[in-house]
Amino acid sequence: MKHRILALLPFFVFIVVFAGAGIISHDFYSMPAYVAFIIALFVAFLQNRKMSFDEKLKIVAKGAGDVNIITMVLIFLVAGAFSGIVTASGGVDSTVNFGLSIIPPQFMIVGIFVIGCFISLSMGTSMGTITALAPIALGVAQQTDFPVALCIGATVCGAMFGDNLSMISDTTIAAVRTQGCEMSDKFKQNFLIVLPAAIITIVIFYVQTMHLTYEANVYDYHFIEIVPYLVVLIGALIGFNVFAVLFSGIILSVIIGVANGSFTFMESFGIIGEGMTGLFEISIISIIVACIVSLIRENGGIALIIDGIKKTAKGKRGAELGIAVLVFLVDLCTANNTVAIVMSGPVAREIGEEFGVESKRIASLLDIFASVGQGLLPYGAQLLTAAALTGITPLDAMPYLYYPILMGLCALAFIAFRPQKGPRT
Repeated sequence: MKHRILALLPFFVFIVVFAGAGIISHDFYSMPAYVAFIIALFVAFLQNRKMSFDEKLKIVAKGAGDVNIITMVLIFLVAGAFSGIVTASGGVDSTVNFGLSIIPPQFMIVGIFVIGCFISLSMGTSMGTITALAPIALGVAQQTDFPVALCIGATVCGAMFGDNLSMISDTTIAAVRTQGCEMSDKFKQNFLIVLPAAIITIVIFYVQTMHLTYEANVYDYHFIEIVPYLVVLIGALIGFNVFAVLFSGIILSVIIGVANGSFTFMESFGIIGEGMTGLFEISIISIIVACIVSLIRENGGIALIIDGIKKTAKGKRGAELGIAVLVFLVDLCTANNTVAIVMSGPVAREIGEEFGVESKRIASLLDIFASVGQGLLPYGAQLLTAAALTGITPLDAMPYLYYPILMGLCALAFIAFRPQKGPRT
């Protein structure tokens, strides 16, 4: 049973079904990802006739009930609750307007990128950032000589920065929980890699637009509405328990929202519920993927992948590069960086254990290379949403997507040149 390529059949079935539906319909979101995963799980149950159905159910239940999977799902739900209530209390609008009000005109494109970085870092979602910032970026383009595609490129670049780093991002949660490391450790590791990419992106955007000016506008904002974001960000960086940090942010947002009349206390519960609903799909996908992976592991598929990497990898660097390529390719196939991490995470963890790679390094690489792929996909939700909101095509914005490319290059340099000493943590 061990080392059979057929053990990986459920994974291939998912790729064929999900990608095939997208190609046929010209819409990679025409089929919900969880439907394709259910089909893949059904195929996994049909394999290995030496085991009874009840035995397979026990394996699946054990995989789905893993402490990391359950913790990940709970964090998803609480993070969704925070995102929903802080948005309703005015946090997103105030954050955007605060940034636009203090940025000089000659730095506006740089400012759009930086604001996008902060919003996505605070909200933990690239989609939410693009939805909030893209209309404003379009307005900036209409009032200036800046190309719309350039403004949207800066928006998407900023969105991918925080999507990769935020403590409440579903990609961060998935990467950390699948590897069993601390969020603060992953953040510090990740930040050092992407900081040079962000700085170079700022320089490029500034050089491109330094000769263009326009009359600045004044936007309304209330700094108090930004405070919950700051509390969550600072608390997570200090290393406080992620649940305590998120609940603190939720409570603060409820108080602020009720105080400024955005909603009543009773209405806040409905808003929190709606925020949680937004992450139901990825929670269900995480559980289904855990079930599939547990059967693939039992049938020898995980061992097959590890052996394949062992034959081609040369030490830790080779293993890290293998993990990077694995999650990048999965993201290209799924067009969803969180799903790519959830699918690749268990395999990456076993590769790390085999080669002695630190868990925080693996989590960082998973999140970075999944985000690199997602930030460049013309059929990904991020570029499709940005294009739909602004009337351009995803291909129009792609020449300005400097940050995802630079992030990938910095991560490759990190793999190639960083010292490979130290035990796995």
